[in-house]
Amino acid sequence: MTTETRPVVVAPSAALDPAALKADFPILDQEVFGHPLVYLDSAATSQKPLPVLAAMDEYYRRDNANVHRGIYQLSERATAAYEGAREKVARLIGAPDPRTIIWTRNATEAINLVAYSWGRRNINRGDVIVLTEMEHHANLVPWQILAQEKDADLEFIPITDDGVLRQDVFDVLLRLKPKLVAFTHVSNTLGTINPVVEMTRKAHEAGALVLVDGAQAVPHLPVDIAEIGCDFYAFSGHKALGPTGSGVLWGRRELLEAMPPFMGGGDMIREVHLRRSEWNELPWKFEAGTPDISAQIGLGAAADYLLGIGMDNVRAHEQELVAYALETLPREVPGIELYGPSADQRGGVVPFNLPGIHPHDVAQVLDRFGIAVRAGHHCTMPLHERLDLAATARASFQVYTTLEDIDALAAGLKEVQTLFAG
Repeated sequence: MTTETRPVVVAPSAALDPAALKADFPILDQEVFGHPLVYLDSAATSQKPLPVLAAMDEYYRRDNANVHRGIYQLSERATAAYEGAREKVARLIGAPDPRTIIWTRNATEAINLVAYSWGRRNINRGDVIVLTEMEHHANLVPWQILAQEKDADLEFIPITDDGVLRQDVFDVLLRLKPKLVAFTHVSNTLGTINPVVEMTRKAHEAGALVLVDGAQAVPHLPVDIAEIGCDFYAFSGHKALGPTGSGVLWGRRELLEAMPPFMGGGDMIREVHLRRSEWNELPWKFEAGTPDISAQIGLGAAADYLLGIGMDNVRAHEQELVAYALETLPREVPGIELYGPSADQRGGVVPFNLPGIHPHDVAQVLDRFGIAVRAGHHCTMPLHERLDLAATARASFQVYTTLEDIDALAAGLKEVQTLFAG
């Protein structure tokens, strides 16, 4: 039995219609506690459209075999789909060479790969690594581990009170001649879109390599790594309409070729002898063992889906959502506290608090109305410390988010206030 992988319903030249796109996401067609589901936690993980589900189902129903290792029909079809997905993802981010696309489980593993493979060869005692105060733990903890092991120094670009990086301080830190500068493209907590092209240029002029965490950028705005000019770019598939267990590290070919393998085992080798081995070519040198084949095939289908909509359309839709939320929530929910920059500098993320009500309580009550938001520190504890906040609630958007979803959030927050006022 085969499953048709139908094309996306929106042509690249058409305006994005989130109500029409919702039909592509079967999970959204349900009720929670008697209310239609309003899913506003896409920064944590996005929902998956039918073409992604169909592509993964097709693999397991028709082509389930290991890749690269069989000369029979199932294995050859699986390998073609698996490597074809690599080409699709390369197109999504503007990578000219699909062999510089390394499959990982997520952005976290991709960043750890660079820290362990490149970092342990190139970072030495006293070397400087520059990060920012807004980093996700995935782009902080690996560098802490490396710095502790190598006796290197970590320095941090601070933020303004509205969540924008202090570029003047960055310029000062670059005088320390860092070996690496690593920063997020879009903040997962504040939504801040950082000037990655300018920051990469300045870091290179100071002699540093640049790693960009693109987990919150690739699903939401056009990404062209050639234009950015960075040396490494990492993102997760599950935030980009793809399945969990899928992720990408892109790196400059000359850097990847010089880096030792991250893990040893099958598929990453060319020859193995009892006392020595020779490594495979890129990208397979970094892909030891049987991969999550269906997940990467699913990510390829997600890349096709996003490209079919058009990333300019995705960005324009989220700008409309953010502007509407920043206008509607303060008007409809008295006293609400919003964090982060203006709509023109922000991705599809709106963190907030209701004074006197813990974010966990806010999220739990909203759930009774079918509204899903995230509450906590969002894996950015240092950022919350900088803002003097124990936690925040966070609404985050995707292509299937509508203005009516934001209206439902506002109505739900008023119910939260009424409950805790009584």
